Amino acid sequence: MGSTGGVLVALALSAWLITLSAFDIRQRRLPNVLTLPGAAIVLAGAAIAGYGRGATLGAAALFAAYAAVHLIAPAAMGAGDVKLAIGVGASTGALGPDAWALAALLAAALTMGWAAVLLATRSDATVPHGVSMCISAAAVLWLVLP
Repeated sequence: MGSTGGVLVALALSAWLITLSAFDIRQRRLPNVLTLPGAAIVLAGAAIAGYGRGATLGAAALFAAYAAVHLIAPAAMGAGDVKLAIGVGASTGALGPDAWALAALLAAALTMGWAAVLLATRSDATVPHGVSMCISAAAVLWLVLP
């Protein structure tokens, strides 16, 4: 894919991630109508572009990790985050295992930082993890864009 094609894909993914983040901030949930079709489009696009294996592995790995957390502690991670993990895992997995790992670790670090600020201010607000997932995926995407 040429640099113009890469930028267009990055812009489309960024628009999806911004939409998801805005929804998660306002509603504290990620709807299936945004997470699941987006994940399917990311997986299909990656396969068409020749990055299907990495995207599939990234989606499966992040989904499995998030599903495990959700099953063990449902209050700690919502089902929307688990579904979002498919698309985020696919988009970062298509970029390679290093990009995938960086995005996964950055998402956790952002959520922990946000939670620490809330604890320090003695706020009883909750932290929507989907926002951290989206920010980290976008940051990694734009970081590795040729």
